[in-house]
Amino acid sequence: MHEVMVSLDLTIREAMKKMSQIGEKCLVAVDDQKRVFGTLSDGDIRKAILKNVGFDEPISSIYNPKPITLPASGYSKKEAISLFKKGRFDLIPIINEERVLTDILFFESVLDNETTCDLNVPVVIMAGGKGTRMEPFTKVLPKPLLPIHDKPIIEHIIERFTNIGCTKFYLTVNYKGRVLKAYFEELEPNYNVHFIDESSPLGTAGCLHLLRDKFNEPFFVSNCDILINANYANLYDFHVEGSYDMTLVASVKEYLIPYGVCEIDSDGQLSHINEKPSYDLLINTGLYVLNPEVLELIPENTFFHITHLIEKANDQGMKVGVFPIDDHAWLDVGQWTEYKKTVASM
Repeated sequence: MHEVMVSLDLTIREAMKKMSQIGEKCLVAVDDQKRVFGTLSDGDIRKAILKNVGFDEPISSIYNPKPITLPASGYSKKEAISLFKKGRFDLIPIINEERVLTDILFFESVLDNETTCDLNVPVVIMAGGKGTRMEPFTKVLPKPLLPIHDKPIIEHIIERFTNIGCTKFYLTVNYKGRVLKAYFEELEPNYNVHFIDESSPLGTAGCLHLLRDKFNEPFFVSNCDILINANYANLYDFHVEGSYDMTLVASVKEYLIPYGVCEIDSDGQLSHINEKPSYDLLINTGLYVLNPEVLELIPENTFFHITHLIEKANDQGMKVGVFPIDDHAWLDVGQWTEYKKTVASM
C-alpha cells in the first residue's frame, strides 16, 4: 500500500518513474496523515502529455480529486467487483470517515481468476526483416527467434497480446521465413498463426497491403523487436474512443544536452546561454492500432515504410492518435546494447 502513496508536489516525471519502478498504473495522493486527496492514473498522465503540460509540473495540476472509494466501515466483494468492471480502475482506496487511507484494493487481487478482458482482435507482427543490427546472430536465426531467457522474442511479444485475449496472429515473413515457420510448427501454440509471405522486402509497411481484405475491425501492428509494458486493452480503447484511424505508441524520452546552448534573439545577437538543457520528446516505438481502411493507402508491391503510411494518412485528413508511455515501458531489443539490458532486467 505504501508504495503507491505519493504527495501532491510530486512532479509528473517523478510519477511516471514511480509507476515504472513499482509496476502499478495508478497512485494515491495523500498528506502526512494519509488523508486521501485523490488518485493519479497513467491515463491522467497521458492526457496531460497530449495537452503539452510540462513534465516538471506537480501532479496537483492533473490528478483526479474525486476518485471512486470504498468505506472502511464495510463493503461487499460483489460491490468492489462491480466497480472494477464498470470503471476498469487499477485500484480503489479504502477510506474512513476522515478520508484517511486504511487499505487499497487492487484490480488483480479482487477479480482474482475472473476473465477481465477478452479483446480477441487480430495482431500483425512484422517479422520479415534481416536484423542487421543483431549480426552475427541473425546470420543464423531470424531476429524474432533470438532468445530472451527461455523464450524467443516473438513469444514474449505474442504473450502480451494473448494476455488480453488475442488469438489471431499474422506474421509477415521474408528473411529466413522457413526457419520461423518451422519453429511455430514445432511449437504447436494454442493460438492461430498465419504467415504472410513477402516475395521481396517491402519495408515496414509495404507487406500490409497483402492484408487489405482480412480485417473488418481495428487491429494491432507490432514490430518484432520491441517489448512494450503497457495496458494493451487501454491502448485499444484509446484508439476506438478517440475515433482515430491510426494510433501509434510513443515513449517519453528525456534528452540532456551536456553543453551550454546559445539562444539567439531576433537581431541575431546572443540572448542568453541555456546551461545543459533537457528536452522531452515522444519517440515512435513500433506498436500501432490501425483501422482496416488505412491499408487502402499502401501501394501494391512497393517498398513502403510505416512512416510513409503515417504521413499519407495525415495528408489524407485521417485522424492519427498518439498513446504516450513511460520511457522504461519500451524495450527495443533490436540492437545489442538494448538487447543485453533487456535480458539482464527480465
